Amino acid sequence: MEPSNITATVITVSDRSYAGTREDASGPLAVTALREAGLVCGDPVVVPDGIDSVTNALRDAVVKGSRVIFTTGGTGITERDLTPEATRIFIEHELVGVETQILLEGLKKTPMAGLSRGLVGVGGTSVFINAPGSRGGVKDVLSVVIPLLPHLIEQLDGVAGKAHGE
Repeated sequence: MEPSNITATVITVSDRSYAGTREDASGPLAVTALREAGLVCGDPVVVPDGIDSVTNALRDAVVKGSRVIFTTGGTGITERDLTPEATRIFIEHELVGVETQILLEGLKKTPMAGLSRGLVGVGGTSVFINAPGSRGGVKDVLSVVIPLLPHLIEQLDGVAGKAHGE
């Protein structure tokens, strides 16, 4: 599958951005990068922290047929950082190796990368990706996952071997 046929949704999870007291800097960064990679992606959806708001936004993205669902924010350890918990509901197969790649990429820049609890996995016909709310964290995650997306989507669609040159 060509990247131009892959639809994506970016969800920014932030109480302050949702309330309008802080500009969403990470969501638009993710949208731009996904579009530059050839994916079809609308503007970010901004929701407050918390499991219900994130679950509802993820469900909406699945219902509208998004193949790549990228969240930014809510991966830390505060009481309201529940993005991974909401995402886990939708993930059938967690991609621990990709999560490890993201961690290693982040640790090249900051020891704080180890504090993110973001998940990467697949469920149904979608790829779910959690990134920290920082611009640097989003860049690290995207640098790892963007090259993998065409092959992940092909695998979800049952197109075996194409990405391996077979």
